[in-house]
Amino acid sequence: MDLTFRFLYAFRYTSAVAFKRPARKDYTEESLYEYAIGALGRRMRSVAEMKRLMRPKVAHQEDGDRMVEAVIERLKQQKYLNDARYAETYSNNRKENQKFGRLRVTTDLKARGVHGDVIDAAMKTTYGDTDEVELAKKFVQRKRIKPLDPKDQKAAARIFRTLLRAGFSSRSAYRVLNGMKADAEILAALEAEAAEATETPENE
Repeated sequence: MDLTFRFLYAFRYTSAVAFKRPARKDYTEESLYEYAIGALGRRMRSVAEMKRLMRPKVAHQEDGDRMVEAVIERLKQQKYLNDARYAETYSNNRKENQKFGRLRVTTDLKARGVHGDVIDAAMKTTYGDTDEVELAKKFVQRKRIKPLDPKDQKAAARIFRTLLRAGFSSRSAYRVLNGMKADAEILAALEAEAAEATETPENE
C-alpha cells in the first residue's frame, strides 16, 4: 500500500511538472512592435484588430495598455496601419474575388472595428458604380449554383437567402431569381418574408 501511494504521488508530481504552463512572456515596447510588424506582414489588419491582437500579450504587465497605444501610434506614423486604406483594399478584394455585395462587406468591416465614416467612404469608392444585380449574378456563377426548377420553392428560397447572406438586397435577389425563371408566387412569398424580417427588429 505504501509503495502504491508513493508511486501515485510521484506520478502526479511528475505530471504536474510536465504540464506546467510556461511563464508568460514579458514584452518591451520594441518587442511588441516587432510582434505587430510580423502580424501585419501576414495580412492587413485594422487598428482595432491590432489592438485585440496585442492586448492579451501584455495584459499581465502594468504598462501593457500604454505600450499597445504607443505601438499603434508608431505604426500609424509609419503608414503600416491605415484604416481608410485597409477598408478600401478589403472591400475591393471581397467584391472582385468573392463577388460579395455591399451589405456583407459593410458588416464585415464593422466587425473588424472600422469606423462608420471610413466604411462609407470605402463603399462609395468600391461599389459606387456597381450594378448590384449583375454582381449578384456573378456571385451565383462563382458558387456554381445549378439552374433552377421554376416550381422548386425550397431551391428558390435557398438561393434567395444565400444572396441575402452574401450582402445583396432582397430586391436584387428577387431580380436574379426572376431571371432564373422562378415561379411568380414563390418570388412574392420570398419578398414578403424578407420584408417581414426587415421590419421585425424595428417593432420589437
